[in-house]
Amino acid sequence: MARGEKRAGEMQSSHQFSIRVSVPTFESLERRRQELDESRNALAERYIAEGVQMDEHPEIYFRAGALGRRAALVGTRLDIWQVMDTVRNSENSVAQAAEYLNLPVAKVEAAVRYYAVNKEEVDRVAGREIAASDRVEAAWRAGEEILVS
Repeated sequence: MARGEKRAGEMQSSHQFSIRVSVPTFESLERRRQELDESRNALAERYIAEGVQMDEHPEIYFRAGALGRRAALVGTRLDIWQVMDTVRNSENSVAQAAEYLNLPVAKVEAAVRYYAVNKEEVDRVAGREIAASDRVEAAWRAGEEILVS
């Protein structure tokens, strides 16, 4: 979840402002809003929040998945939580994690910097992803047990 997004049931203060955008930009926003079935304000806020994050952390991008949007490392399909999991499993060694992931140390350092500023968001995403993976594995195991009995 990008900075500024609301979790279900969470009230968050906001500020209203208006901007002028070119006609093509407005039409693109409207098209995406309709495709995603999302309000214009919510979509514009997400674009602004993620854009600011990407400006502050140029090695990070955001991608959508079955469990929502999440931060990932540019040039890879690795989510930030996955990089951080690898760092932790590498005795908190960025160099070891980089070697294991076959990435430059600078890329792993970028993930660590993003995590340092967005720990709650990344940990929340990791929790959702791990829980979903555990459910899929449990279903697979149950299916395997049925097949061998």
